[in-house]
Amino acid sequence: MAAEKEGGIVKKGHEEGLKLAVSLLKKFELPEGLLPLANVVEVGYVETTGYMWIVQQNKVVHEFKMISKLVSYDTEINGYVDKMKIKKLRGVKAKELMLWPPVSEIKVDDPPTGKIHFKSLAGITKTFPVEAFAAGQ
Repeated sequence: MAAEKEGGIVKKGHEEGLKLAVSLLKKFELPEGLLPLANVVEVGYVETTGYMWIVQQNKVVHEFKMISKLVSYDTEINGYVDKMKIKKLRGVKAKELMLWPPVSEIKVDDPPTGKIHFKSLAGITKTFPVEAFAAGQ
């Protein structure tokens, strides 16, 4: 894990970490409300590989009200961010019935159609309107 972080930009503390996380979402054309974080300890990003990591004090469970979807964000979240997608994602789970399957990939349609897709490790993909993940949702 340390090798993946080598050469990365690291921001410590909630305010600076959150700024970096939001700036990465904007840079890669992902919805700004995709990562509703609380009590951020550290956010890092390695530009050469796209590896991003987030450490927060506590797990966060957030309800995206527009789509009535509960999403769990672990104390450690990581993955590879690229234009309109996050691959090899770890630390994010979306509630489906009584289960919390891990989300392994998030992708926004390119060219934009207003849709965002969440793929689980089991290969199941759920599609939602992008605006459901706008800042403040």
